[in-house]
Amino acid sequence: MAVITTGTFPGPAGRLEYILNVNESGAPATRAALVCHPHPAFGGTMHTKIVFQAAQELVHQGLPVLRFHFRGVGKSEGAYDHGHGERDDLEAALLYLRSLFPLPVVLAGFSFGATMVTKALAAAPHPEVAQAILMGLPVDRGPIATDWRWHGPKAMISGDHDEYAAVPSLEAYFERLPEPKVRHWIQGGDHFIAGHHAEFRAALAAVVARR
Repeated sequence: MAVITTGTFPGPAGRLEYILNVNESGAPATRAALVCHPHPAFGGTMHTKIVFQAAQELVHQGLPVLRFHFRGVGKSEGAYDHGHGERDDLEAALLYLRSLFPLPVVLAGFSFGATMVTKALAAAPHPEVAQAILMGLPVDRGPIATDWRWHGPKAMISGDHDEYAAVPSLEAYFERLPEPKVRHWIQGGDHFIAGHHAEFRAALAAVVARR
């Protein structure tokens, strides 16, 4: 049985809105997950379909899952800060999730959210993070760090027809990441992997189980 909780938690620019999904059936959780949404300036929210699908699959895998709105989105206070303050929002979300579940964290993000994950892991070692999952990373939209201070298992999942990340660009970025790492390119999937959510969820389940 999945229990859904909504509310807000303190952020650096004001309160941040969240949804928490917890699977209360089965064995006690050994990890928790944080999922970050796509670009706030282009309609990205924690309700975006692929973010919702990721959260559902992670809950199905037995992890409590926190989604949240970056500043200025939904009921979250503050205003869009071009990726600077949003990284601070991610850090606040990590702290809040850990206050609820003092467990190792699977840190995942889609599109802009994936870029925020790379920024956070490049900036600090984050020993609480057990795994990083980059979904729809927009590698053709500007430079993204591969020299991270965090070193752990990482995964990339993208469509092979992503408008913001051609497969050669994805492969080049993946090649620069240190081991351990794994990647899945969803055949026929666009940036939002529309029409391929079953394949996406299977890939996500595989990388989470693989750790």
